[in-house]
This record gives sequence, structure tokens and C-alpha cells, in this order.
Amino acid sequence: MAPTPPGNDRTRVHVVSDVHGNARDLARAGDGADALICLGDLVLFLDYADHSRGIFPDLFGVDNAHRIVELRTARRFEEAREFGARLWAGVGGDRAAVIEQAVRKQYAELFAAFPNPTYATYGNVDMPPLWSQYAGPGTTVLDGQRVEIGGWVFGFVGGGLRTPMSTPYEVSDEEYAAKIEAVGEVDVLCTHIPPEVPELVYDTVARRFERGSRALLDAIRRTRPRYALFGHVHQPLARRMRIGATECVNVGHFAGTGKPWALEW
Repeated sequence: MAPTPPGNDRTRVHVVSDVHGNARDLARAGDGADALICLGDLVLFLDYADHSRGIFPDLFGVDNAHRIVELRTARRFEEAREFGARLWAGVGGDRAAVIEQAVRKQYAELFAAFPNPTYATYGNVDMPPLWSQYAGPGTTVLDGQRVEIGGWVFGFVGGGLRTPMSTPYEVSDEEYAAKIEAVGEVDVLCTHIPPEVPELVYDTVARRFERGSRALLDAIRRTRPRYALFGHVHQPLARRMRIGATECVNVGHFAGTGKPWALEW
């Protein structure tokens, strides 16, 4: 990561989200910045654009990955669960242990790619109990917490809200709202999921509304941060909009673009 040039008192951070296994580009994501911010979803279980990538096709093959994507995209979640259960029944052993082993392999590569310093929070597909085992001294993990960067206060809230997908780090609306409340007033509010605004939560490729947070939307209106940054929705109807005084920005699907979003002040 390039240091700030002498005499230049400006601060530049690069922000990524939805890394989904893209360690190669992650290793360069902090180039030219004073810090990297990561808004979660490091793990790649299944790539909806390339069904050959991820833990699921590694275990069950591409044809089965095609099928489960088809069912989920059609919102036939119960059929998808039953289909997945049949596949897992043929694996044998402890399902949780098999998944954890695969996730650990990805985390070892991804955390090694983080530049120093990195400030990160969890996505809904991440496994928070494992992060402390892989985060090096240059990586600060925050969830419902604040940190100062270049004179601005950044608040971080990780995870997602409960959905029929039942991803690993989903919490209740009440728990999520409590984390938003704990962060309080900040200059930049960093979350994995967006506020509950139709244009920000609708995925134009998956053709469905993802879950956004009403508590987050209320906090943006009440506390008026300069920016609200988030990811989660890979191909949103709107990538940015203003809510009152706040610029709301989907920082992008980093797995697909390989490019961080830059903020300078």
C-alpha cells in the first residue's frame, strides 16, 4: 500500500465488498490508498455467474450447481433445500466440518491478501468465529463498532437479516438494529447490506429483492452521516442515491469487477 506523499494531508481509502474468493485482485485493492475497507462476503460458496466456481460445485459438480441456482432464482427455496439435502446425504460425514474445512482454505488465502491497514466487517455468507484465527495484526475486524480514519469516524455493522436462504451470518431485525444503535453518529456508516430502499435492494440479474434494513434507513435519516457504504446486492437497480444529507453508495461486487471504490477527503 502506497504511503501518503509528504506534505499531502488528504486521506484516501479504498472500499470493497462481496469479494467471494477473488484473492488475486484483493491483494492489489489497497494500492495507492491509506487504508482498505472490506464490507464482507469473503467466502465463495457458489458463483451465480460462473457455476463452476465455489465450494458447492467443488463438492457436487457443475450440473448440480446449475440446478440449485435455477431453483433459487425461481424462488423455489423449499425445492432447493430438498435438492441440497439429497446431495449432502451422499457425502457422508459431518456437513458442518466439510464446509468449515473448505471455508478455512479460502480464508487463509484471502486474509493473507489484505493490505495493512485493513478494516473489515462480516458479510452474510461469512463465518465470524473463524475470522480471529486468520486476521493478522494489520486487519481490524469491527461489528457494531467505530474507528477513526484520517480524522473521520467510521462505523461498521456486519452480517445480514434472516432470509429463506439461511446463510451463515444472518441475525434478527432486533439484533441488527441494536448494532446500528451501538455505532451511533458517524461520518461514514459501513454495512454489508443496504438500507431498505427498493432501488438499492433489487438485483436486476437475479430478478429479486434482497433484504435491506429498515433500522439502517432510519439511522441514516436520523444521524445524517456523510456517506453510507454497503454491498450485498451484486447488480442493483441503483448503485447510489442521496437520502437527505447522506450519499448512499453500493461499492460494488468486487468478485466480478476486481476494482475498489475510492473515497478521498
